[in-house]
Amino acid sequence: MGALHRGHLSLIHRARQDNHLVVVSIFVNPLQFGANEDFQTYPRTLEQDQQQCEQAGVDVVFAPTASELYGTVLSVNNALTQVLPPAAAIASLCGRFRPGHFEGVATIVTKLLNLVQPDRAYFGQKDAQQLAIVRRVVADLNVPVEIVSCPIVREVSGLALSSRNQYLTEEERSQATVLYRSLQQAEQLFRAGNLKGSDLLTAVQAELTTVPAVKPEYVELVDPVTLAPLEWVEESGLLAIAAHIGSTRLIDNVVLRNRQPILAVDGPAGVGKSTVVRQVAQTLGLLYLDTGAMYRAVTWLVMQSGVALDDQPAIAELVSQCQLELENQVKSLPSTPRVWVNGQDVTQAIRSAEVTAHVSTIAAQPAVRRSLVKQQQQYGRKGGIVMDGRDIGTSVFPDAELKIFLTASVQERARRRQLDLKNQGQPEVNLEELERTIYERDRKDSTRSIAPLRQAEDAIEIQTDQLTIDEVVAKIVSLYHQRLASIPQNY
Repeated sequence: MGALHRGHLSLIHRARQDNHLVVVSIFVNPLQFGANEDFQTYPRTLEQDQQQCEQAGVDVVFAPTASELYGTVLSVNNALTQVLPPAAAIASLCGRFRPGHFEGVATIVTKLLNLVQPDRAYFGQKDAQQLAIVRRVVADLNVPVEIVSCPIVREVSGLALSSRNQYLTEEERSQATVLYRSLQQAEQLFRAGNLKGSDLLTAVQAELTTVPAVKPEYVELVDPVTLAPLEWVEESGLLAIAAHIGSTRLIDNVVLRNRQPILAVDGPAGVGKSTVVRQVAQTLGLLYLDTGAMYRAVTWLVMQSGVALDDQPAIAELVSQCQLELENQVKSLPSTPRVWVNGQDVTQAIRSAEVTAHVSTIAAQPAVRRSLVKQQQQYGRKGGIVMDGRDIGTSVFPDAELKIFLTASVQERARRRQLDLKNQGQPEVNLEELERTIYERDRKDSTRSIAPLRQAEDAIEIQTDQLTIDEVVAKIVSLYHQRLASIPQNY
């Protein structure tokens, strides 16, 4: 809604990294303001916002007026057909105190997505209820867009950045830091092993009482996806707060996750990810999820069904309904793990030359990727999983506790590939030709529209030019143990 700050810019920077073209919508939406809220006084700084967008490399700023988006119907009691989120999604948190707000949010987001038709849309985690509702609306309306969640950006004091922070006096800004501090108190209790909702809420409320000027509106623990109230954090919980400081209403939240760490390993082709990750899985006793086998399995299914390889709607329907099962690959390593499709063992069938020839065509289809990413994320609900690829830490598991980015120079990867071919008895390939091939593969992987290769901002880079496989494995295992020591041992 404008009045851009570093939080907004973090969304822009993330979008700029992932996409060829970035559109920023700026619109103070009248539908999401209540009768006694700050629609008239909400900060409007369009000229400054446009300058910031230009500096951040934004391609298009879309800043419509209310009449352009809604016509003249808003002048008659806001009589506009609106998108209605599920009642359960607006029964908690801000929905109880801001009637009509999320209907207005859902309506404007739906209109913006229909107008711009983006591949991805970026939302901040600070508005966690909005994020959950947008995800649900997009799914229910079958809007072909990927909703990307970006982390909260905070001031040094811990105060979450917000356009409404402009309303605060210096004293109020200092008082407002108790919001995050209170959430941290509960988070520390959770990390110590206390999963009981009432105890976590009490910890927040106790800290809030230390600053009487801050008037809590709610403190709630809910499921991050359904927004249903939680009594215990079995898998994950959204601990959220809203409070008034003077005349200003602020919100904040943290997500509590009760699981073993997820290990996401990304990197360019030819860097040895699969070899490393298999050994890491064996060493740590983690589930190694072979995403390549998953794509091969659905390719086999499509070929068996007789559906044309370019019939994307039919393929999407087929993949969405299939039952895909992978053997716990820790137990089967180093042998080939078994794969089942709809109860049929296809372990050998998916390795055929025919499947290999068509897997890229199937894997490139957005609906296939969405369906398999959803299944991959289901495997990761309890953690204790390791995956490798090109977008595991940025797209599949953006909340992974440990992200590794393996890399090596083009020259080193070409040398390794040449050695592999020699060991396989293949004809020798010129080193320069291999370097050109690898460079071109990197370019395509990092510029593709779906799931481009890039290093996650919070990933730890491991340059492998001078390292052996065993040394890389040992480094990752050490990092995993360090991360394991910092999370609650409740699983």
